[in-house]
Amino acid sequence: MNTPKHVPPTPAAAGRSLSYLGFAGVVVAYLAIIKVSGILLGGWADEDDILTTRGVVFTMLIPLGLALVFTYGVVAALGWWRPVMTDDRPVNRWVWLVPAILFVAILLGINYSALSEKGWLFIVCLLVATQFVGWGEEGMFRGIGVTVLRRHGLREGQVALWSSFVFGVVHLSNAFTGGGAGAIAQAAVVSLAGYFFYLTRRVSGSNAVNSVTHGLFDFSLISGSAILLDQQGYAGTFAPLLAYPILAIVLLVRRRSIEPARHDGTDPVTAAP
Repeated sequence: MNTPKHVPPTPAAAGRSLSYLGFAGVVVAYLAIIKVSGILLGGWADEDDILTTRGVVFTMLIPLGLALVFTYGVVAALGWWRPVMTDDRPVNRWVWLVPAILFVAILLGINYSALSEKGWLFIVCLLVATQFVGWGEEGMFRGIGVTVLRRHGLREGQVALWSSFVFGVVHLSNAFTGGGAGAIAQAAVVSLAGYFFYLTRRVSGSNAVNSVTHGLFDFSLISGSAILLDQQGYAGTFAPLLAYPILAIVLLVRRRSIEPARHDGTDPVTAAP
């Protein structure tokens, strides 16, 4: 009688399992770290905005750094480094247009003049803080979130939808921290951005490109907005905002050619991965 050989799990299936409820708990903990530590540190330092270097450090950099450590601590505990950091489900090469448009918007959206007036230390701290945002949120939602959904057997279209939806819903928490009703519109826009970052992850085959892009995009939005002290109106502010409808139209028109063609007669958009 032949004894079946032990077959090691594939990289995509290796590591611990995580239920939907478990993922929800991880997301809540991640959000709580940012919100609670931000409030406590900001109150302790008597800082409540990011107009100064000190404000950026205590209200952004430290809270986001703690959340970043938590995110990749969860990845390590689950043993999910490979599925979180790499993506083995490619899309057609034209999808590189998504990060390309985002990078053009970033370059146009940064208010170089206003930043130069703030000084190099402010710029470095803001750049690091926004990279913490990018790597933390992409690690949590496009990394852990996408991996959870795939492991539960969802089709790739469902993975894209639900990972982006959850990403947007989480930002509704801004309604309780000064965002008001505007947080609803922000959540819708963020969900759309989540889909762009999801496609960037897939076309690049890595969670690093979308993480860096996400951080730079936020850096551009902040530098181009009116929150910078003594800043006048800046036309480039509209570049990142225009990227959303442009990408939405392109992806709507070409939605059927995102996925590589399959040879089994199934729909590449809805077929199970």
